[in-house]
Order: sequence, then C-alpha cells, then structure tokens
Amino acid sequence: MGQPSGEFRQEAVRTRGGELVSGGLLVTVGTPDGSEVRPCPEEWRPQPRRIGRSEPARGPAGGPGRAVGPLALGAGPADLPLLDREADVAQLLGLLAEGRSIRLVGQAGSGRSALLSAVAEAAGDLAPGGVVQLCGHHRTAADLLQDLFAATHHAPGFRPDPGQLAGHLARVGAVVVIDEVEPTGAELEQLLAAAPDCAFLISAAPDGPLLPADSRLQDHLVAGLSRAACLALTARLAGRPLDAAEKAWAVDLWFESEGLPLRFVQAAALLRQRDVAVDALVAAEEDRLDVFGAVRAPVHDPDPAVREGELRRSVPLPSVAETASPAVRLAEGLSEPAQAVLRLAVALGGECPTAPHLPALIDVGQGESALHELADAGLAVSIGGHHRLTAGALELLAPHWPARGCTDGAAQHFAWWVGHSSVSLEQIAAEAEVVIGVLLADRTAGRHASVVRLARAAAPALALALRWGAWERALRLGLDAARETGSRADEAWFHHELGVFAVCVQEPGRATAELEAALALRAAVGEPRGAAAARRMLDLLRAEGRQLPSGEQAAPTPPRRPVIRAIAQVPWRFKTTPGTVGRTRRTVVAASAAVLAIGVLGTAVALTVAGPEEHRGADPHSSPYDGTGVPVGPPSPRPSLSPAAGAASPESPGESPTADETEPEPSASTSGPSHSPSASRKPSRSPAAGETATAEPSTPDQPAPPPVVPPVQTPVQPGPQPSVTRGPAPSPTSAPTTPSTSPSASTGPSGTVTPSGSPSPTASPTTSSS
Repeated sequence: MGQPSGEFRQEAVRTRGGELVSGGLLVTVGTPDGSEVRPCPEEWRPQPRRIGRSEPARGPAGGPGRAVGPLALGAGPADLPLLDREADVAQLLGLLAEGRSIRLVGQAGSGRSALLSAVAEAAGDLAPGGVVQLCGHHRTAADLLQDLFAATHHAPGFRPDPGQLAGHLARVGAVVVIDEVEPTGAELEQLLAAAPDCAFLISAAPDGPLLPADSRLQDHLVAGLSRAACLALTARLAGRPLDAAEKAWAVDLWFESEGLPLRFVQAAALLRQRDVAVDALVAAEEDRLDVFGAVRAPVHDPDPAVREGELRRSVPLPSVAETASPAVRLAEGLSEPAQAVLRLAVALGGECPTAPHLPALIDVGQGESALHELADAGLAVSIGGHHRLTAGALELLAPHWPARGCTDGAAQHFAWWVGHSSVSLEQIAAEAEVVIGVLLADRTAGRHASVVRLARAAAPALALALRWGAWERALRLGLDAARETGSRADEAWFHHELGVFAVCVQEPGRATAELEAALALRAAVGEPRGAAAARRMLDLLRAEGRQLPSGEQAAPTPPRRPVIRAIAQVPWRFKTTPGTVGRTRRTVVAASAAVLAIGVLGTAVALTVAGPEEHRGADPHSSPYDGTGVPVGPPSPRPSLSPAAGAASPESPGESPTADETEPEPSASTSGPSHSPSASRKPSRSPAAGETATAEPSTPDQPAPPPVVPPVQTPVQPGPQPSVTRGPAPSPTSAPTTPSTSPSASTGPSGTVTPSGSPSPTASPTTSSS
C-alpha cells in the first residue's frame, strides 16, 4: 500500500464522493447536502460476471490482502510447518468433499486460523468454484455476503439486495473459508442459506452459543498439540535445541496450557529474550577481560559453548505464572519502535495500522520491522489486511501501557488520508477497523470535534468501499459526538446519512424517522438546500405508498381471466375409484338434479318475460346460450338470473362449439365432455365419461371476462364409450327448454344421467325436430 506523499497538515481535508448501485437504487455519496438515493435506470444497472477459477480472487484469510501486501503489513515469510494436524486436515477434507459445513471451535490460541489456512490450501479441487477465503473480523452477515459476492463476481461499485444475492450466490459452488466469524444464531444460518451449494468452513469465538438442532453446521473441536509437537515447535521458534531444564519447563507449560500453540509461540519468544540476556553476559565478560585483563587464570572451562551454557543457567527461566500471562514480560523485551507500535495498538482497542501510517502517527520509520517483531513475539497477528493484538493481550497490556497521547492527530491524519485521490477503496476497506478504533479512542479522550471531522470524512469513503458495517458505526459515533459538541448542522447531516443507509438496507420505517429528524434540524438551522434534499428522500419513500424498487422486481401479475382448460376439468371429488362407485353415483345424481332445477326455473322466467324470437338478442358480444346451454334473451329484460347464467359467455355467437347461431338444437346427451364455455369465473372440471359437473355460482363483484376466449378441447379419456341417450341431458350444455318438466333424474347403467319425465326434443318451442 502506498502512502500519499506530502505533508498532510498542509492540505485541506477533502470528502470522497461517487456513485454506487444498491439493489435497484442509485446512491450518490459525498455531496455537500448529503447522500441521495433514486431509482437506478435499467441501462445503468451492473451486470455481474462470474469470476473464473483462473482469475485472482480474495487472498487467504488472515494473510496479506491484495490492497496492502506483505511489506505494508510487516509480515515475514511463514515457513513453519503445521505440526500434529494431519488427522484434522484429512477429516475436514473428507467432510467438505461430502458437502458438509463445519465450524471450528476451541480455546483462544488453539491454532484455528492456521488449520483453516492448511485446509484451504489442500481443498482447491474439491468444489467447481474452488476455495474462497474471507475474513470475518468485525464483519456483519451482510458484509460477509457482500465479500462472498465480490470474491465470485466482477461487479465493482455494486451491492446487491438480499433477493439479488440469493440469485447470484445460488449458482456458486465453492468451499468458503471464513476466519473469526462473529454472527451467530439465526443470522449465521441465513448466511449459510444464502449460498446453498457452498460448503462452509468457519472459525468462531470460543464463547459462542451452541448450534441449533437443524443447523447446517457441525462442530469440530480443535484441541491442543501433543507434547512432542509442542517441544518441537518451541525449539523451532527458539532457533536452537532445548536443554534439559528448558525441556522440563516446556513440559510443565504443556500440562498447564493443554497444548495451546499460541502459548508455545510466546514461550519461544521468552526463550529468545533469555538468550539475549545470556549474550549480554557473555559480551560483558569478554569486554571486562579485554579492558582490565585477568588478575588470575580463569576458573571456567575455556570452551565458549560450555561457558555460555553456564551463564544461561545463571539466568532463571520464567515461572509458570509468568508464562501463563506473558504479554507484559514480552512487551518489556521489545525494541523501542515495537513498543511504540504496541502502545498505539493498545490505544486503538487492539487494532494496529499498517506500516505506511506509522511515521505520521508515532514517528516510527521502520514500521515493517516493528510489526514483524510483534508477530514473532505472539502479541499480534495479521488479519483482514492489517494487524490486531492476539487474544488476551489487550486486557493484559491496557493497565500497564497507557496511551500517552499517541493518538493525538490520528483523526486528522485519517480524515486527510481517506479523501486523498491516490488512496484506493480497497485500501480504505482494509483500514476500516483502524478508522473505527481512532474514532473510539478520540471519543474516550473527549475530543468530540475530531470525531465529527473524521466521521464526516470517513463515512462516504466507507460507503463507497462497501464496508457498510463500518459505515453505520462511523455514522453513529459521529452523531453522538455532534450531540456532545452541540452542532445541530452536523447532527442533521448524520441523521440524513443514517436515513440514506436505512433506505439502502430496506428499512423504510427507520429511514423515515431519520430523515424527518434531519429535515426538522435543517429547517431550524436555516439550511434550505439540505432540507430540500431530505424532503426529496421523504417524497421518494412516501410517493403513492409504493416501496422502493429492488434490484430484480417480480413480474406484474396479469389480470385474471377465465381459462377454459381449467374450467373444463373434472372436480377432484367426482373422480371414481373402484371402492367409491356407489358414493360417486349418488353425488352425481344430486348434482344433476340441482343443475336441472336451476335450468328449468331460469328457462321458465325467460320465456315468460320475452317471446321465443326475442331470445336472439341484438347484442353482438353476447352468446345465445348461457353457462348451462339454455337460450337466453338480451341482458336488459332479465328479471331473474340463475347462478349459472348470471354472466355473459366469453365466446361470440359465431364461435359457439355446441349450437348453431340460427337454428339451435339441444345436443344429444353423450358421455363426452361439453364444449360450451361456462360463465362462472371459478374454475371447475368438466364431466368426463359417465360423470356430470355442478355449476358454480359467480359472485357479483367479479369483473366480466374478456369477450373472446378461444375454446379448448378437453381430450376424451380412453375407455369404453358409454351409450348415447336422446333427449335433454342434464349437462350444462343441454338443458330442457320446457318449464313443465320434472326435475327428477335417474342414472343409466353406463353412468349417464337421464331425467325422468322429460319431453322429447320435438316438444321444445325453440327447436325443430331433426
């Protein structure tokens, strides 16, 4: 990472501005009156492209990121082998190959991050999407989903909404390795459900809650190393073999720490400090002999190695209590630059800036060496593009290493840095936790004006860098500081930005409250342009009661229209099974009798009001037959309507599939399905062979169907053809036309319903005998 050149105190603080797309919204960030949101035009919406396995993706979890590199981080080459973890690696690879998701649990310092890196390196060919390594340090579930999307898709400046993320990540099949995951419970399960084809390998905090019974994850315990592995690790890091006293000391530490690797990294650092003390004794003895000379012959062995061993035994080893909490003793043995960096990290809540910031903050020229020294001592670890203190180090060092003004000017430096044109958004994202640490340190020190200045400069940059968890934290810290300083204009700005953030994360209620507060404050302080910006946002939220557009809107539901195929289907309850033939026939008889009675009553009323010739109405959009097949007149003289004839037929008279327009005659009662469209909007099934259907009443508030619907022929079920009964059949397409018929009916042997006492077709006044 390059440090911008020039003296930062001589340049004005500039606010970074730009545009990004959030779902279906175009967000303009960094304007003088505050950020604004409007619907994004369709042609401006990004088209994400999947990143192939050959293209560079995210760096390893905990390792140097692409934005900063190892030199800025001060991380030296790690050539240490992974000891005593072969069985764990093989077991985890087997579970990942089966598509399982695993959560690594264990004590702080048990080596979960090292195990994650080893498994990720060996799991490259398990999934078609390869391995994606992410950092979960201070990331929300939404941030992790965005990082996963950015690692698998090329879409700069685009943050999909939850619906779009689900669509894009559903096609990703990869092994996702996340270190230091902070979301738990339902939030963690939603993170896993967003990528159903991915296998997750994560590490969580030691005090995390238990997994629910239906979780996709299964726990894998990361235990301590064996005694032999701990001794080998200590000797490797100490740079020499251990003598008998040091081996016994290391075995006592192994019993006390249960084999935690971090404790032996720190123990090796203590041994190196002891070696420095021994070397100082040897050098002092040699200088004394050279300057003053020996009064008498030396009594010790002339071999230098033997003499060094004797001097080493004179320097006591740390006690078990000191080894259990070695942070203070290790800090005392560091060089001055490393101690200055450690003091700065303690003041920033455990977050340590990268090397290019150290000369401007604490006047340390060799920041890379200082950071490397902290990592070798087991006091710091590289994660997420910067360093942070190891577990337990901050609590032990805070009482002994006060800030002493090491954060003075840090807010001004970072306010200038985030707005500099030579700083990339990836670099800002890597330093996001450091910026939040500076805000917290200044708030603790009571420098609220500095908090407001840095928050106003960093919030737009964090928004553009898509670190929205840090964006929200910066806005809330700035709002609290603005209230402390009494600056109502700054308070209104932070309320406005929080409202924009709530709009982007689809929380309209919270957005309305924040924007209304901003509008009231800006109107009180006399900012008409700012008030207009807040009013535009409120109008966007409240216009016609509509919701803000999402990235992928659902297609509008077409208006419902009657479908002949659906209406012609047979009701499920009328399907005949071998064991229910009698019950089905009784149901058919009852339904046929009801249909017959309704048709007879409607025909009688229609013939009474209008003559037979008037049944051929002049309305070109009405059918000469109603839903039951009975000829009806024009719609005006209808004093009484049956439920089956209450709506006009959707077909034109010339398209009636069952009757001729000029000379209608009742169709023969057959077992085939009727082709006359029903007037009811409620879909039902048409009677098949040997069955009949009931007419569904139409509700008055239903809209009229379209005038023309092409008829759909319902296929006749294969099987023996039933007999054809001449005369008026009880089907909806052929009802008796004489009002004096009896509604009783009988069922034929083939399942055809024949009304008893029905007149012959020649007796109808509206038909001609064939």
